[in-house]
Amino acid sequence: MSVWLQILDTAGAALVLIGAAICLLGVIGMLKLPDVLSRSHAATKPQALGMLIVLAGVALRLRSGMDLATLALIGFFQLMTGPVAAHLVARSAYRTGQVDHGELLFDDLDEQLTEEH
Repeated sequence: MSVWLQILDTAGAALVLIGAAICLLGVIGMLKLPDVLSRSHAATKPQALGMLIVLAGVALRLRSGMDLATLALIGFFQLMTGPVAAHLVARSAYRTGQVDHGELLFDDLDEQLTEEH
């Protein structure tokens, strides 16, 4: 094995560990944060970043064209579906009254939900 391949493998392993640690911090945030909106934030931001770093580490390890294309698709679909799902959960929590309106800095939905048509 050449020195460059060993460096790539080591860097890939380090990226996988860093990404897993970031995902773990997101999970701890989901367990410790008090309300739905905070948990929704913890479910998307660190998870998306951690997942991208893990995918980059795996890409450094695998290095074949088909594997890289598969990893790119995984990253794309995860980034498209994760924030959308968190937004829908937060919006449904708002509509069912599980959000403390006193904690919000801006409440753009209040005007939309109270308008008479």
